[in-house]
Amino acid sequence: MFQNRMNKGLLLAAAMIMLLMLTACGPKSSGSIVEDKVNVITTFYPIYEFTSEIGGEDINAINLLPVGVEPHDWTPRSQDIVNTSKAQLFLYNGAGLEGWVPNFLKSLDSDSKVKSVEVSHGVDLIMTDEEDGHNHGGEDEHAHEDEAAADSLHTDPHTWVSPKSALVMAKNIKESLQSVDPEHSAGYEERYQKLADRLTELDSKFTAELGKLPNKEIVVSHQAFSYLARDYGLSQHAIMGLSPDAEPRGQDLLDLAALVKEEKIRYIFFEELVSDKLAKTLAGEAGVETMVLNPVEGLTEAQEKNGDNYFTLMEKNLQNLILALQ
Repeated sequence: MFQNRMNKGLLLAAAMIMLLMLTACGPKSSGSIVEDKVNVITTFYPIYEFTSEIGGEDINAINLLPVGVEPHDWTPRSQDIVNTSKAQLFLYNGAGLEGWVPNFLKSLDSDSKVKSVEVSHGVDLIMTDEEDGHNHGGEDEHAHEDEAAADSLHTDPHTWVSPKSALVMAKNIKESLQSVDPEHSAGYEERYQKLADRLTELDSKFTAELGKLPNKEIVVSHQAFSYLARDYGLSQHAIMGLSPDAEPRGQDLLDLAALVKEEKIRYIFFEELVSDKLAKTLAGEAGVETMVLNPVEGLTEAQEKNGDNYFTLMEKNLQNLILALQ
């Protein structure tokens, strides 16, 4: 009996050690707190990139979401709470993307003076029915005066995918940095203007290039391109809803396959950070090809190694859209 108890104890200890090792080896956020710097915590990649561009050497930016991780179902670690408690600024997208934020902020140290800012504030937000993954980007997605209908709607959080919305977010980030560090206000303003110029140029390019294409219908793996579709005259059809984990019904796939054939759509778009299985299934059913359309929710390890960023990925998106919609 003693031997059995000892064996069970050893097994339990081994299991605990394995669990601790798995936790310790899991994906971690980028960086740690630096004394005598303005420490800024960002929740995922686009905010991190814009913050780093505007902040320059005046800040220490830490991105919570690890490389290669999709943000919709990610949750922070205990070390993220520790770092944020010591930071001056916490920047998150809002619009329903980071559902963990309210509890996360409540769990910070009671003496923490970190300022939290929702950087999508001021963007003309799109409301959608998440269960119906087939919203059309060019249709009326805002006007829902009936209260019962409004209860079934969700805010589409994918604001940054449109350069027009990204401009609003960049301005919010700049003003947030100036509010916690007025001493370097001029530097933030100068770097913001450079970023804003690049975003404005990108916006103009999307408007000009997509405006002259004959086709406007795109089929995507998940409903991440409503802002892009609305702002540049496209019509989005999604296999899944706002979350890439939402499973479509078999009838949805059949309906989409029929739409693809009817509209003579030549490509089904998929993303690198989520499975391409459903996109390839639909493409096979409809007899068409697949191609990447990146929602720029994060970088893959290969993209980080290659030096990709928001602008290079959005340029690739534009070229793929041109190819698909000709």
